[in-house]
Amino acid sequence: MAKEDYYEVLGVDRQADAEEIKKAYRKLAIKYHPDKNKDDKTAEESFKTVGEAYAVLSDPEKRARYDRFGHVDPGNMSGFGGGGGFDFDLSDALRIFMEGGFGNFSDLFGGGGHGFQGGRRAYRGSDLQISLKLKLEDIATGTTKKIKISKLKTCDECSGSGAAKGASPSRCPTCQGRGEVRRVSRSFLGQFVQASTCPQCSGTGEVIENKCSQCGGEGRQKGDVTLSVNIPAGVQSGNYLTLRGQGNAGLRGGPNGDVFIVIEEQQHKTFERHRDDVVYNLLLSFPQAALGDDIEVPTLSGRVKITVPSGVQHGKVLRLKGKGIKHLNGAGSGDQLVVVNLYTPTKLTPDERKIFQELAECEGVNPKEGERSFFGKVKEAFRS
Repeated sequence: MAKEDYYEVLGVDRQADAEEIKKAYRKLAIKYHPDKNKDDKTAEESFKTVGEAYAVLSDPEKRARYDRFGHVDPGNMSGFGGGGGFDFDLSDALRIFMEGGFGNFSDLFGGGGHGFQGGRRAYRGSDLQISLKLKLEDIATGTTKKIKISKLKTCDECSGSGAAKGASPSRCPTCQGRGEVRRVSRSFLGQFVQASTCPQCSGTGEVIENKCSQCGGEGRQKGDVTLSVNIPAGVQSGNYLTLRGQGNAGLRGGPNGDVFIVIEEQQHKTFERHRDDVVYNLLLSFPQAALGDDIEVPTLSGRVKITVPSGVQHGKVLRLKGKGIKHLNGAGSGDQLVVVNLYTPTKLTPDERKIFQELAECEGVNPKEGERSFFGKVKEAFRS
């Protein structure tokens, strides 16, 4: 039975429309998302709770039943009331988050937790979430990464059946192969059917008398696999990539879950990212700025030579077209913005001090009133 009022969980009125519910869920889901609250069990529980609330209130049929009876089991619509065997875990909440269109890729997760395979109920394996750290250079052009993960794989000994060689599963006598047991109750509202997972066969509809010695009847066992992940150019922290069917194997031959990769962008020691542009701070001496110079500067694709015009001002932004990050799922690239910074020496020899004193007496080297500020020039560069 639901412990919270789903409308209160999402902070919406009972007359709220679908768009209001979606907006409220989006705000809370982002607030409590595990990526933003690592190792915070309270936030994880809140994330699951708002996912559970959205799963009900975003579905017209489930919402109508909830409004009428007060409690609905989102994972099992065949019954009402408590104890229906519903276990809303983190992977369910993450799935709803992705299905709500809140990930940055449109490759969303598949359907429910079980289906039918070969005439029997097949339980889908759970999903896996992996954080993948990427350098800015890899993000700029796209890359392919090999990642090693530990997961539940189909048992090699029994090929996923869970039975020992020569043996085969038989129909569960408790649920007669349905995978669930039902209990009928009556109230002044009428007759209600409450369904829960069969305790004898764990919902598979089959029992195994002679179990596989390798997997103990599960049809799956722990193992390491290496996955190849194609990363498109232009991704950023928080983007998701889905690898369908690469997650944990399902119970006794059930379909695999998915793996979704969460992108984590590493901070670069040289460049700063602004959307698909990258910023590089160029340090110039006063003679270089006054006289101009040809200088090599680093870019994400290697060093290039640029011409610094004579009389360049502190804060001037030089734009290198197409030297930024490729646009995600689009043509073209961002630019590299080279911001000029004038170096002021902190220690001078007597001869150097004399030169600067003589230079200071020259009228042409003194600043004029009305010059735009450094920050104003930078803002103007980003607008252009």
